Amino acid sequence: MTATALVLMEEGEPSEQAAFFARGWGDGTVHSVGVDAIKPYAPDAIAAILQRAADDLKAVAVLAAGTDRGNDVMARLAARTGLPFAANIVAADPADAIEVTRQRWGGSLLENAILISDRPLVTVAPYAVKAGNWPGPIAVDVKRYIAELDPRDMVVQVKEHIDPPGGGVSLAEAKVVVSGGRGVGSKEGFAIIEELAGLLGGRVGCSRVVTSAGWRPHTDQVGQTGTKISPDIYIACGISGATQHMAGCKGAKRILAINADAEAPIMSLADYAVVGDLKEVVPAISAEIRKNK
Repeated sequence: MTATALVLMEEGEPSEQAAFFARGWGDGTVHSVGVDAIKPYAPDAIAAILQRAADDLKAVAVLAAGTDRGNDVMARLAARTGLPFAANIVAADPADAIEVTRQRWGGSLLENAILISDRPLVTVAPYAVKAGNWPGPIAVDVKRYIAELDPRDMVVQVKEHIDPPGGGVSLAEAKVVVSGGRGVGSKEGFAIIEELAGLLGGRVGCSRVVTSAGWRPHTDQVGQTGTKISPDIYIACGISGATQHMAGCKGAKRILAINADAEAPIMSLADYAVVGDLKEVVPAISAEIRKNK
C-alpha cells in the first residue's frame, strides 16, 4: 500500500506550492481533491469529501494552501475528525512526532511545535515554499463522494460574488499594487495614488489607518487584518511599515517605498526607497510614465 498524501487544490500558486510540499509526506505519492468539486463553494461538503477520500486512500496527511478557503476547509475537517490542525506551516519533519514550523501573528514570528497525530492536517503558508517541476498530484474521482453527501453539508455555501470596487482584478491577484497610508493626508489625496495605479494597470491599496479614517473601504486594506498580497511590485506611499501591514505585503516580489521619513520602518525593508514628499514624487512618476507611453 502506498503511503499517500492528500491535498486540497484551488487555483493559484499557493496550492501548487502546497502540493509540491506534500511530496515530503509518505512515499511521495500525492493525490488531490479540487476545491471546485462542489459548486457553489460549500466548505462543509468539501471537508466531508476530503475525510472520505483520506480514509479510502489511507492518507498519511492532508494538506492545503494557507488561503482563506484552504484554512476554512481544513478547520472544518479537523472539527469533523477530531484530528489536530496546524495552520500556515513553512517547514515540517514528517516523523512519528511531526516537528512543524509555522507562521504566527500574521507572519511576524515563527513557532516551532510538535504535532502528534496519525493523520496530520496542515496548511502551507502561501509563498513560503517554491514549487518545482513535477507532473502534479493525481486527481481523486469524487463522484461517489458527492453522491454520498449529507444535505446538511450544503447548508453553508457561497450564494453571490460581489466584484471589487472599480471592477477588474482583485487586490489579492493584482500584479501591481499602489498603496497609500497616513501620509496621503486625506480621502481626496488618493487621487494621485489612483492615477499611478491606473497608469501601471494595478490596484489601489491602503493601510489600516486609512480605512479607520474612512478614506478608503476595508476591501482596499493591505495587512494582517486586510488582504495579503503577492504582486510583482508593491509601491507603498506614505506608509510607515507597521508589522501588521508588512505581514500583508511580504509576498511582494519587489517593494518600492516613498516616504518623507527616512527612518520609517518600511524604508529598511523595501527593495527601493525614495525619501521625499509623496505629493511631489508620485505625480512625477506618473508624468514620466505618460511621457514614455
